[in-house]
Amino acid sequence: MEIVLDGPVLAVDIGGTKVAVGVVAPDGQVLCQQRGPSQAPDEEVLFALVVELARAVLEEHGQPVSVCGVGSGGPSRDNHRLLSPLNIAVWRDFPLRERLSDALRLPVAVDNDAKALALAEGWVGGAVGEDNYLAMVVSTGIGGGIVLNGRLLDGADGNAGHIGHIFVAEGGRADAAGAVGLLEGQASGTAIADLLDGIAPAEAPTEMRRRVGTLVGRGVGSVANLLDLRLAVVGGSVALGYGDDFFDAAQAEIDRVCRLVHSQGTRIIPSPLGPDGGIIGAAAVAARASAE
Repeated sequence: MEIVLDGPVLAVDIGGTKVAVGVVAPDGQVLCQQRGPSQAPDEEVLFALVVELARAVLEEHGQPVSVCGVGSGGPSRDNHRLLSPLNIAVWRDFPLRERLSDALRLPVAVDNDAKALALAEGWVGGAVGEDNYLAMVVSTGIGGGIVLNGRLLDGADGNAGHIGHIFVAEGGRADAAGAVGLLEGQASGTAIADLLDGIAPAEAPTEMRRRVGTLVGRGVGSVANLLDLRLAVVGGSVALGYGDDFFDAAQAEIDRVCRLVHSQGTRIIPSPLGPDGGIIGAAAVAARASAE
């Protein structure tokens, strides 16, 4: 996927537990960044943190930028004008794009954080040269972005790719939207913390790590069967932190599920972008918006 930047851009990645802000070079390199917690007592405190981090990063960079890209958890309305991230309770229909543009005096482009990761993977990550693939974030929540025929899918209101909300198993906990049996309610960091009853998700036993991988593999296999793609690139603290236990179990489940001619051989691989994937993706969101 071709991503072209005329110069460095400001990039903002907003997830369920952290906000990361950086400046990204035209070659995808993160030049500088700062982070802070995304859980806040009200919408204005969180917005003030985003602005504070952005201004600090711009001061550290020391050179002007012409645009800002944002990747945020979803869903959203009006093509990302109004944000309601499931794992950030204080933002409901929050007009981040307009507010941030006014505060920073920059054009701002916003998209879902997992769709942003999909752009990043096709630009400088694990899907370079691929025209058909799924990118996923398995972290506090679970999100996805889908590229078909070289184009990122948007959907009617910009929310295409919500793989965290496909059915994978009977029972279990409800996800943040209140539905039971969906992937995010079974395999996200939030779900794992509940299932482990006080044990940190990072300390999960091997059995739990493999269970999470199996459920993610089931979701990936379903998407591969449906959409005729054979690659899933997965980032996020849960997936990358669980490593081989997660990816081996996921691949085994994909092999079990993907029996059609067009989905046989579907692979799941860890994102090579690591924790910088979200910031790089946010920069790609800015590039994509500038090109339209």
